[in-house]
This record gives sequence, C-alpha cells and structure tokens, in this order.
Amino acid sequence: MKRKNLWVQLAALGAFGALGSMAAQAADPAKINWKKIPAVNVGLFYPGQSSYEWLTGKEHDGASKVKRGESCVSCHDEKDAEKELGASLVAGGPLEPRPVKGKDGYKDLKVQAAYDSKNVYLRFQWPTLNAYPGTEHQYLRFDGKEWKVWGFPKLDKIVQDRHMQGIYEDRMSVMIDDGKVPGFDKQGCWLTCHDGQRDMAKQFTRDEIAANALMKAIKRNDLRKYLPASRNDPSDWKSGKTVDEINAVKAAGGFLDLIQWRAHRSNPVGMADDGYVLEWRNFDAGSNMFSGNADAKTHAPKFMWDEKKVGYKSITVGDLRKGDHFLIREQNAVPFDPNAGWKEGDMIPDYVVSRQGAKGSAADNNAIAEWKDGVWTVVMIRPLGLTNADDKTLKEGGVYNVGFAVHDDNITTRGHHVSFNKTLGLGVKKGTQVDINAVKLP
Repeated sequence: MKRKNLWVQLAALGAFGALGSMAAQAADPAKINWKKIPAVNVGLFYPGQSSYEWLTGKEHDGASKVKRGESCVSCHDEKDAEKELGASLVAGGPLEPRPVKGKDGYKDLKVQAAYDSKNVYLRFQWPTLNAYPGTEHQYLRFDGKEWKVWGFPKLDKIVQDRHMQGIYEDRMSVMIDDGKVPGFDKQGCWLTCHDGQRDMAKQFTRDEIAANALMKAIKRNDLRKYLPASRNDPSDWKSGKTVDEINAVKAAGGFLDLIQWRAHRSNPVGMADDGYVLEWRNFDAGSNMFSGNADAKTHAPKFMWDEKKVGYKSITVGDLRKGDHFLIREQNAVPFDPNAGWKEGDMIPDYVVSRQGAKGSAADNNAIAEWKDGVWTVVMIRPLGLTNADDKTLKEGGVYNVGFAVHDDNITTRGHHVSFNKTLGLGVKKGTQVDINAVKLP
C-alpha cells in the first residue's frame, strides 16, 4: 500500500462510508486547502524522567511555584526554552539515566486546525530523525522451533545492549481537557506522568502490581499514565482510590481525552485510536482497530500475509524499511498455516489491523497521513458533539487545554517529545486568547 494515496485507496475500499454519506456537511480532509489555514509552530522537547513527583519535589527549583498553582511557562517563557531543555535532558543526567545515542532533544511541530458542522480537523507536520517513516512495529520471528517477539523500543535494555533491533512505530498524540481536570492548564502532560510508570524512576515491580488493590480491581499488570485525582496521595501510585470513587471523578468529567495516531497500528486503515487518562491510560469503550496477532497458548501467529495477494507470506530482517509491512485483516491477511514450510528468520507482524474490527466509542477518530521528504503530515478527524462517557464533547466556540506529543525514532514511553500546555479554540470570537484557533470551513 502506497503511503501517498492511502486516503484514496481507503475511500475506494469503502472504509469511510460514514463520512462519505455526509459529504455535503463534512469536509474531505484530503481536499482542505491548508494554505488558507493559519499555522502555529509548537516547540516539543525531550522530557526524560521529569515526572509529576520531580515537578513538585525538592530537586526542581520551581517546585514551590508549581505547588502554588503557577504554570510551567511562567518560568520557562524564554524564546528557546524548549530547545534548551531538550538539549540538556536528552544528553543524560539525573533525569535521563539511559540516554539514547543520536536522539534529538527538540522538534518543531506545525499545527493547523479547522472545523465544519461535523468534525474538527487537526493537521500536524514534523520532521523525523530518520530518513524513513517509522511504520514498522514489533514482529513475531520464527527461530527454527518457535515464534518469538522481535524488535523492541530503543529505551529497552535489550536494544541498548545491542542484543535486539530497535523497532517501534511513530506516533502523534493529543490530550484534551475541557477545564475539568485541575492543574492540566498549568502543568499539562506532567500531570499524567509519574514515578513508578514504565521507563520512569522507581519503576513498578510485578509483585507490587499484583499486591495493589486498584491494579487488581481494574485488572492491569503494569503502570501507565494516571491523574492525581485517582490517587489518595497524588505522588504515590500505590494509593489508588476505589473504583466507585474513580467512576465518580469520570462522571464529573475529570479525565483527559487521549487521541493517538499510530503509523503501524492505526494509519493503515485510516484511523487514530481514542482513549482517556484517569486511573490508567485507558482505551474508550468498544474495540480498537488493532489487536495482538500471537496465539496466547502457542505464541504462533494467528494470521499471515496472503501470498496470492502480496507475493509473500512473511518477510525477513533484510526486508525491513523497504515498504509498508502492514497485516490488514480485510485486505491481505489469511489464517496462519503452521505447515507452510516456515524457515528460521521468517517474520510476521505481531499486530493485525482491521477497520471493521474497530467499534463503539473506541472507533470515533479517523486520520490520514503522508511521509514525504523526511516530514510526517498527519490529519486527525474528530467528530464534534460526542456524548460518550469517555469522550470530551467538542463544540463550536469552545476553548480546550491541549498537550501534544510525538514518538519518533523507534521509541516509546518517556522517549517522546512533548509540548507545554497549549489552548485550542474552535472558532472563538476575536479577542479571546488562544494559542490555536480552528478556522470554520466554508
């Protein structure tokens, strides 16, 4: 599948039937004249392990201001603040114990926004560190006897020790607050990032997770983003509130919407996933467009490529980054045949994607994307007026606190680039101060 014409191909396959039926009201994202939409440059920087606990702790010179409710940018307001912070943190030190060789500390993110009667269209452009798009994700590789996961993020020790290849998809993420999450307008995504999480300081252990009442109640086996309101002690992940208490916070709107575009697990079917952050980094109700491809008992793949359609049933390491290696259930996948003459080194994606498999609130968001001349261009399409219990309702005239993040160069978790909090307006009146004001389409 060619990256350039992804939207056209998906439309031909009927993937956007719902949007097509609203053609008179909803814009075709591929045909919006973005030259007429104002662009805002947002600086993104590498944050290392600068968690909420660090932000409010004695190691941070601005902790007293944070505790008084002042914003990060009240101190970091100089012109090149993000560049200076990123360059310092990515190089290593107390906030980056495992620096990644060659990692960039800063990115320029170009943001544009438009809307019509049906959707908000958020357009992002950023340069990739590598001279190729990060569309590869982890694989299942046959070692001659069994299938094992191949490829891990660059922050993982196995990759840093050069025992495994660094493979991970590029991602573009947006967190949205409608003013109901205390502190997000000041501290942004640092409100969700805590000691104990994956790749953070004082990382959880399996025994700690197994013994924790909240983790057992929500059936999680690791620790991811969470909001202070979900804990009795905001700086202690182990102090979780009860599920009933957390549900009450959610019902009052005290969660963050999280939209993630994924170059491997959502882009092939023209989507961005839909989630939210409260007691954990959750997906919305329903089902996602991606799912694991490994059989829980045998660890062998569930699906393989249809050789009659694509010319191969698997790839090898030498084929990586020489095309798009997506396993799409409706287009190029067939059930795995264990007797197909597998050889050592054969590789099949560890995830299978399916637009038809995406259902419910989890399937709200569409996207189109193109990588060209070292730059990703991604357009997220978010419906207006959603009333799901796990979504923020976006509407004309509204103002929202937003945070942006880019994952690049085969990395995940804290290895991303993030923005300070910004504000997004949807056609707000002249005189209303916002960082990005969406333009209403004709």
